[in-house]
Amino acid sequence: MSEITQEQVTHLANLARIALTPEEIVSLTSELGSIMDHVATVTEVATPDVPATSHPIPLQNVFRDDVVGQTLTAEEALAGAPDHDGSRFRVTAILGEEQ
Repeated sequence: MSEITQEQVTHLANLARIALTPEEIVSLTSELGSIMDHVATVTEVATPDVPATSHPIPLQNVFRDDVVGQTLTAEEALAGAPDHDGSRFRVTAILGEEQ
């Protein structure tokens, strides 16, 4: 089993700002060790002669070409807006910003 310590798990939890109980630290130490062992196994199997795979099924782009079509004028776009200043939507200030 990989050498993941409870101190390392506690350090990672602190970095991630996650509060863990002592029982969770013990459990995660075991689980992370198991994950590290699996990663090591995959690393051993992945040799340079094995091509990298991003997806098991070959994919192709199924989107249509991006073609400019008919667009709205500013007046048409703002026609149904609850509030605007003539050329832009007006929205309530957020994040403590002053108007």
